[in-house]
Amino acid sequence: MRTHYPRTPHLPWSPGATSDDVRTTGPAMQAGFAGREVVVTEKLDGENTTLYADGLHARSLDSGHHPSRAWVKGLQSRIGPGIPAGWRVCGENVYARHSLAYEELDAWFYGFSVWDGDHCLDWDRTVLFLRGLGVPGPRVLWRGIYDERALRRLRLDTARQEGYVVRTAAGFDRADFGRCVAKWVRGGHVRTDTHWMYAQVVPNGLGPAAALWDARSGADPDAAGLLRAVGLLRAAGADTGDTADTAVGAAGVERLVADVADRIDGLDVRRSGEERLAGILAAALHGVPRAVLASRLAAGPLGMATARRVADLVGLCPALRTPFPYPDAERRAGLVRMAEAADLGVLHALAGALPGSGDGDGDEGAGACVEWSALHAEEAGLLGPAPLEPLRASLREALAGAGTGNADGACGGDGNGGGGTGADAADRCWAEARLAYGQGKLTGAEEAVAATWRWRDGASFPRLVQLCGPSGSGKSTYARNLPGVEAYVSLDDLRGARGSRADQRDNADVLREGLDRLDSALASAARRGGTVVWDATSLTAHQRGLAGAVARRRDALVTHAVLLVGEAELMRRNSRRTHPVPEQVLVSQLRRFVPPYPGEAHRTWYIGAGGTVEDTAGTIGPAAGPAPGTAVGPAPGTAVGTAARSATREEG
Repeated sequence: MRTHYPRTPHLPWSPGATSDDVRTTGPAMQAGFAGREVVVTEKLDGENTTLYADGLHARSLDSGHHPSRAWVKGLQSRIGPGIPAGWRVCGENVYARHSLAYEELDAWFYGFSVWDGDHCLDWDRTVLFLRGLGVPGPRVLWRGIYDERALRRLRLDTARQEGYVVRTAAGFDRADFGRCVAKWVRGGHVRTDTHWMYAQVVPNGLGPAAALWDARSGADPDAAGLLRAVGLLRAAGADTGDTADTAVGAAGVERLVADVADRIDGLDVRRSGEERLAGILAAALHGVPRAVLASRLAAGPLGMATARRVADLVGLCPALRTPFPYPDAERRAGLVRMAEAADLGVLHALAGALPGSGDGDGDEGAGACVEWSALHAEEAGLLGPAPLEPLRASLREALAGAGTGNADGACGGDGNGGGGTGADAADRCWAEARLAYGQGKLTGAEEAVAATWRWRDGASFPRLVQLCGPSGSGKSTYARNLPGVEAYVSLDDLRGARGSRADQRDNADVLREGLDRLDSALASAARRGGTVVWDATSLTAHQRGLAGAVARRRDALVTHAVLLVGEAELMRRNSRRTHPVPEQVLVSQLRRFVPPYPGEAHRTWYIGAGGTVEDTAGTIGPAAGPAPGTAVGPAPGTAVGTAARSATREEG
């Protein structure tokens, strides 16, 4: 059923209201907004348009054809299959220039509300749903508990901005629209002599991010445009090492990207816009070192969640293109570990498209290896999007009902790495359930609840937060602000106690002393469920395994706190440190840094240059973005003795 978008009332102080417009005034407005959280977004100068699974219309239900509507019709044909029956997406078609000229749009259609029948979704669900479709939302100008004075103080550039819209952050029914949505529009907002529908169509300008949104929405990808958007387009002939393999060339990258996009689109179940974009970018950037890729992309328009997923796709791809080194009985466990870090359907599409056969003496060949892996993943039910989510959601609900974790699923910390006893216990139960599921020991939430009873009391095991990142990435600064830390083991502090933080000659003894202190601290923390921090660079799986072996012996909940900061920022920070490391040492660390895959620990926190957790993996709570998860990586832990001696040249 087609439904027109309601008329949005003007705020009392909106100068653009005319005698024909509706105003929201007095008690009615207060009843709708007072005491409630609201979101203020930029109002765009375009044509109100509603998209459905099977069509679209402008504000008028019988709107006919117009040249400015051709592009949005193409968009609807791409994203329509992702709109459930009975749902609709309302937004602004800004293809044609009206009164304002836009030059840097993210796309020619911005969604601002999503409706399930007569109910408008809350703002956060709206943003997530639109992003999954591949549709951007308008810029958020302000968010908080409704404050008329704060809204009146908002200042817009009326030569470039038409106004703003205020809506409740919570969802609402259509009958309450006039009490939950209002707008402010600039005075004299129509500033053309001829109505735009009867004038020559002049398209508004698109910015660099448009290539990203095109890829999300299912359009044919523009490899060069995508690389330009994320800041990784190599200058012609320059070997910067920050784009795809030089042997492939620009034309080869375009072909590879197109092939991967076609393979993703051909999967049995439609992927979200973010998963499609991640796979396409991984194809374009498959020759870039994973650590470099994650830190550079995280600092750009993608954000941490998508950046680390692109990097993990690149890092995991080679594992599918070589013969599986263990008995097939262990393959399921490995695929389950991969399934939360990467969409296995997208990963196999990428691995199958990469050039090179991989043939060698006794090898099956890369293509055959990928096909065998896909067969195993399909048999295990892991090729669909977020295959572990039903188990995780069911376990989360069951644990909340039993008093472990939070009822709303927001387990795993306070956003800065701190977590309560219940959240930690729920995350530990989920980690152990994942492991048992991969081993085929359980199939559903009821079995998972029964299998994880021993960890439900969060006070029965210690916590280890293991920092991972090069010198200057902010490890110590971040960890010193963690709440509830009982013991802090820093290798730099131990070197300083021996005379100099920079003195690497006694690394073997320093590491041995640090591991002994860690063991004692975890033993003490186990009696209270306390937290211990291991502060070292932990650049490689081997280094991380040393502390990991101690943690396993003490049955600790292990959290990897991974700091992903770009090289330029690291160099700048290092130059200002009280104890800077030599530049060549920092460069060496960056070359050796292999960030942990989520499966190396029970859970993983990803921390950006701002010093806060921007993404998580392995937590039981729902993620704000693509489903977080656990990926395969070298098993943590080796014997402390000879392994410690061999790692001393790397650790620091």
